[in-house]
Amino acid sequence: MPDALKVRKIGNSLGVILPSPTLEELDVEEGDELFAIQTPDGIQLTPHDPEFADAMEDAREFMRTHRNAFRELA
Repeated sequence: MPDALKVRKIGNSLGVILPSPTLEELDVEEGDELFAIQTPDGIQLTPHDPEFADAMEDAREFMRTHRNAFRELA
């Protein structure tokens, strides 16, 4: 059964404290960023920026498409 997280006041905001096993599973520590992604099943927390991943995939596709031009420029 998953742990229940309590919403608490942190400064002028609200937040939750993640238990150590959850932080270890996410491989994050103090100061790292987490991204909340809306999924059909609810909210997913991830340390990986989905917008950056999409931009990198677009860049890889661009480089594959124009690989001959890049070879000529090199």
